[in-house]
Amino acid sequence: MIVEYVRYRVPPEAAGEFEAAYRRAVVPLGEAPQCLGYELSRCVDEPACYVLRIDWSSAEEHLNGFRNSAHFAAFFAEIKPYVSAVEEMRHYEQLITKTEPTLYEWAGGAAAFERLTEVFYGHVLADDLIGPLFAGMSPDHPRHVAIWLSEVFGGPDRYTRELGGYPRMLAHHLNRHLSEEQRRRWVSLLMDAAEEAGLPGDPEFRAAFAGYIEWGTRIAVQNSQPGATPPAEAPVPRWGWGVAPPYQP
Repeated sequence: MIVEYVRYRVPPEAAGEFEAAYRRAVVPLGEAPQCLGYELSRCVDEPACYVLRIDWSSAEEHLNGFRNSAHFAAFFAEIKPYVSAVEEMRHYEQLITKTEPTLYEWAGGAAAFERLTEVFYGHVLADDLIGPLFAGMSPDHPRHVAIWLSEVFGGPDRYTRELGGYPRMLAHHLNRHLSEEQRRRWVSLLMDAAEEAGLPGDPEFRAAFAGYIEWGTRIAVQNSQPGATPPAEAPVPRWGWGVAPPYQP
C-alpha cells in the first residue's frame, strides 16, 4: 500500500463549495478498486488548509490504473476547479502505523493488570497445589508480574527497563521442576481472576489473552525442568491479537 497526500490552501469564500465538491468526488473515488481508503481533513489552526489522504494499492495502480479509468474522470470533473489550490501532491510509504488498540490498551492499561494480579495471587496463596510454590513470595511480586504482563501485551517496557527483563523472569523458573498439573492450576486460577478483576470478556481479547497464557506457561514448565538450557538472553515477548483483531461494530 502507498499513501498519497494532497495539501490544499482554499480561500475562505470557496471553502463551502470545495467541501461539497469533494463529497461528490469521493463517490467515484471510493468505487475505484485501486483506492483502499480516503480522508479529507481541515486544519483547525489554519482553516484555509486541507489535507486529502488516499490509500492506494500501489503507486503504479494509482498512476496507471486509476488515472486511466472512468472513476478518475468522474472524480477529476468535481475537483478540477481546485487544482490551482494544491500546494503538495506526493506519495508516501508508511513506516509506523497504528490501526488497532494494543491488548494492553483494550484491557484497561496498567490498572487492569495490577487488579488482575492482586486478585490472582490472593487465590494462588490459598491454593493447596501451587500455593506452596509461592510461600516465600515477595510483597512486590504481584505488581512485578502486572508490569511483565503489561509489557507483553503492548504496554510500556518497564519490566525490561526497571526489573531485569527476560533474564529476570527466566531466573524465577529455572530448576523449579514445575509439573503439568501445576501449570493447569495456574492457568485456571488466572482465568478465574480475569473474570473477577473485570478484564474484557469479548471473545477476541480472551482468545489472545489465553493464547499467551497457554504459551507462556508451557515455556515456563519447559524451562523449569532439570537440565533445561533455555536462551540466557531474549527480549520480553510482545503479544498481539493474532487472527482475530478487536471487534468494533
